[in-house]
Parts: sequence; C-alpha cells; structure tokens
Amino acid sequence: MIQWLIHILIDAVVLLVAAKFLSTVHLKGFKTALIVALIIGVLSFLLSWLLTAILNIATLGIFYFLGLGFITRVIAYAIVIEIADKLTDDFKTDGFWPSLWLAILIAIIGGIVDAILF
Repeated sequence: MIQWLIHILIDAVVLLVAAKFLSTVHLKGFKTALIVALIIGVLSFLLSWLLTAILNIATLGIFYFLGLGFITRVIAYAIVIEIADKLTDDFKTDGFWPSLWLAILIAIIGGIVDAILF
C-alpha cells in the first residue's frame, strides 16, 4: 500500500514538472496533479493488462518475443493517460505524443524509484 502511495505522489510530481516544461501538457496545480495521478493509477491497474494484451495480439507478439515488451506497456500507459485526460477538466494534453512522452517519463522515473526504494 505504501509503495502505491509513493508512486502516486511521484507521478503527481512528474506531471507537474512535465506541465512546466512541455507546452503541450496543461495542468492547474498540485491538487489536480494528485487527482490525475490517482486516476492514472486506478486506470492503469484496471486497464493496462487488457491494453497490453490487445497490443501484443495486434503486433503478433513481435515486441514481446524480441524482448521489447516495455514498448507495448508504455503505449498502453499513454492510452491510459489519454483516458485520464478525457475524464478531467483541469488536465489536458494536446494529442497523443505528449501523452506518450508523459508515459515514458513516468515509466523511467517510476523504475528508478523502484530500484532505489524497493
């Protein structure tokens, strides 16, 4: 449970930093970042496995068999970010590419945090 809360807080900080540096990501404040990070976390828990499976089937498992399964996971996470964008009014991304960059940033920083803390 504590790991999940740490990831929500870190994702919120990543969202805030990304909104500052990327002109295509719009976020109102830290409270909104926490809400969006919570939505992304819940949607990721509920939908990521399904989206990853669909992408693996659509690509005939090529990325999975080449050891590049993280690519389908990042794309699934970007789709989750796009869904979170549609669910909130205070968080917007201008297209799929900013969502993909956010997914990459969150995945990299989440992996670093996992390596350091857990």
